[in-house]
Amino acid sequence: MKVADLPLPQTLKTRYAERGIENLYPPQEACVAAGIFEKKNLLCAIPTASGKTIVAEMVMHRHIADGGKCLYIVPLRALASEKFEDFSGKGAKVGVATGDLDRPDAYLGRNDIVVATSEKVDSLLRNGAPWLSKITLLVVDECHLIGSPDRGATLEMVIAKLLMKNPGMQVIALSATVGNPGAIAGWLNAALVTSEWRPVDLREGVYFEGAIHFAEREDRTVAGKSRYDDLNLVLDTVAEGGQCLVFVSSRRNAEAFAKRAAGGLKLSEPALDTASAAIEHEAQTDLGRTLALCVRNGAAFHHAGLSSAERHIVEEGFRNGSIRVISSTPTLAAGLNLPARRVVIRDYLRFGDGGMAPIPVGEYKQMAGRAGRPHLDPYGEAVLIAKTADAVNDLFENYIDAPPEEIASQCNAENALRSHVLSLIATAFCRSRPDVLAFMDRTFYAYEHQGRRSTIHETIERVIDWLCDKEMVTALGDRLEATEYGTLVSRLYIDPRSAETIVDALAKAPDFADLGLLETLARTPDMLTLYLRKDDYEVIYRFIDEHIDELWTGLPYGDDEMQAFFCSVKTAMLLLNWSEEVTEAMICERFNVGPGDIHNKVETAVWLIHAASRLASLFKRPFAQPIADLEIRVKHGIKKELLPLIKLRGIGRVRARRLFNAGLTTPEELRAAGIGALVPVLGEKTAASVLAQVEGKGGGKTAPPEKDEAPRSRQAFLSAFCGDEE
Repeated sequence: MKVADLPLPQTLKTRYAERGIENLYPPQEACVAAGIFEKKNLLCAIPTASGKTIVAEMVMHRHIADGGKCLYIVPLRALASEKFEDFSGKGAKVGVATGDLDRPDAYLGRNDIVVATSEKVDSLLRNGAPWLSKITLLVVDECHLIGSPDRGATLEMVIAKLLMKNPGMQVIALSATVGNPGAIAGWLNAALVTSEWRPVDLREGVYFEGAIHFAEREDRTVAGKSRYDDLNLVLDTVAEGGQCLVFVSSRRNAEAFAKRAAGGLKLSEPALDTASAAIEHEAQTDLGRTLALCVRNGAAFHHAGLSSAERHIVEEGFRNGSIRVISSTPTLAAGLNLPARRVVIRDYLRFGDGGMAPIPVGEYKQMAGRAGRPHLDPYGEAVLIAKTADAVNDLFENYIDAPPEEIASQCNAENALRSHVLSLIATAFCRSRPDVLAFMDRTFYAYEHQGRRSTIHETIERVIDWLCDKEMVTALGDRLEATEYGTLVSRLYIDPRSAETIVDALAKAPDFADLGLLETLARTPDMLTLYLRKDDYEVIYRFIDEHIDELWTGLPYGDDEMQAFFCSVKTAMLLLNWSEEVTEAMICERFNVGPGDIHNKVETAVWLIHAASRLASLFKRPFAQPIADLEIRVKHGIKKELLPLIKLRGIGRVRARRLFNAGLTTPEELRAAGIGALVPVLGEKTAASVLAQVEGKGGGKTAPPEKDEAPRSRQAFLSAFCGDEE
């Protein structure tokens, strides 16, 4: 089937022709035959790199040509940015929603295509974004995440809300790893297209004792240049001109393997020198400097502890072929389009709450699906490493030949339902108990449990009773209405349990203290706390002893409670260090974290501090301004004395400190000092911009941002739901 014959705008056909896309892949033809251009719903369950995104893009452009508006839901902010780049420049206005989660962002409605995470869309629904009622096409990428224990309920509820809001809306759901596609398709009233076809042949095998064993082809011998099996697999691929992804279980393992790979490759190329120098320029920690040394030799590691700049350089270096191998935690498989000729799944056991446990089959399939770059590789290989002869057959049986797990709804989890039921009531989707139950009948959970006993009605009754008890909802008979408190909690997009923790702490706190608030926020369900190391206990004990008067809670009883308390105090200590202008390098060393971890914790904290400020305006007004000041301080990483300066555009923590140390502590002093005094401190362009602002001239030309002043939002925290905290 030729692209030229499809009912698409000529601009899109031209862009495809420029990229050499003239004919559809077989699975794409099946999608057309299933009625995607007749506005029929579709679940497209086909392998990675088989053209799912192009199917969605074609349908989006058909809707736009007919005057429609499209919403494309992705699981991660990194994917949102990637899809924004993919969809731009083809004749449609594209917007990406990655901002704060308590705003309606009405400006997004000017776009033909909006790309957003499910959490952002949920927030937009809670805050009444008017353009959502105009959506004619919903695309759900990675729809198998409905089964995610952490965020599946949000995705499912968002889909159900949008279908209720826009009953004529077309839905296109995409996934490469859904074990029960028929059930998802049935819920969505969608046609189902499944296929095993791939543009590049995928060979799945198990490495053991010097060879890769395949089920239906000859074994492949791998030269033993090293004593390490994983490194031999990498060197073998690189020797024939390919690239390799190696998936391991932890950050430490990713870093250790990259060091060994760099020592084994020992490449020396101008492109690698350039990438290494760029990382070294960005690096403020030993982690970044280690990465730069690895990249110089052709290897890299990738995880959430790296800064965004470091990750970007690694990703681009791999895409352009200069970096030959990346070792990573599995988040790379879920988050970015980085295929490689060979994918090595070295660690298929992962440490969890119950000790070491096998990874899910679906996760293996996600990683294996990255093998083979279309138009670049003659084949792709996904290789597991067996440690014993018996393990070879086990790995074939449990992963290669096994189907991905069936997706199960997460909507009966009481902790998840608290937030979603509150939002249904606060946004008037539901005005009574029967309304809430009727809405839940629209969910995948209800579809799954047709004809089977379900406990969801009892769960919902408990949730509503809890919300009423906490005065977030009022009930008059069956009629339900959100209180001012409940409406605010819903719009702030925080867990109702977090709101209760904050409000209770505010009520009991005798005086405001930065540490008291930060430790309180670290105890909420919305904050992922830092892990404890053995040598942390003594330091934290001493810190608590010195700051006990600043903490809003006393020492708890019981080992589990004490462990959780220490984790929250350690997290608060990191945030306090940041707000006291301790350097990033020092924080990384003290807390055994990476720059990316600092930024994720700061983003989460800023969002929660903002929520606390709004809640204080309701329940403890004298604390509202100190909390608002702390929000600015944590956002920028500054002491209180820099607050007057940080409000100026182009002034971040570094420039503000330079000005303060030069004796220029307020906007008035900057105006009095004049351009001559500012240029030596700020540089000519920034000085001119700042002076224009303080003189009330609108700011002049925008000053260049500081390197550590990238815009921050809760979205980076939400990416942790897919494992970015590994």
